[in-house]
Amino acid sequence: MSINAFNAQGNTVTFTANASAPTAVQCAAPGAQTDAYRIINSGNVTVFLGVGDTAANATNNAVTFSGNVAPCVPLLAGTDEILIFRPNAYFTGVAASAAIIYITPGEGL
Repeated sequence: MSINAFNAQGNTVTFTANASAPTAVQCAAPGAQTDAYRIINSGNVTVFLGVGDTAANATNNAVTFSGNVAPCVPLLAGTDEILIFRPNAYFTGVAASAAIIYITPGEGL
């Protein structure tokens, strides 16, 4: 049995997802190759996370999944995920009601 560990490499950022995406936040880390993010959805609703290399791209990708294809990443209520994106990515999200999202950059799974 292997043990996977996540090593935080920067400050945690937060935003509150709601019916319209708030201004995207950048989750920067001191290491140029830091591309893993621990993402916690502390809310009671699914959040459709928008991620991008700019704030505008993250906002454009934060859309409610209403068809069979969308550029968002669904985060189920109450989940704690470690996902890989480009270093220093921007994040925002939409949800049916308010949900606080916490994102910490780091390394590992």
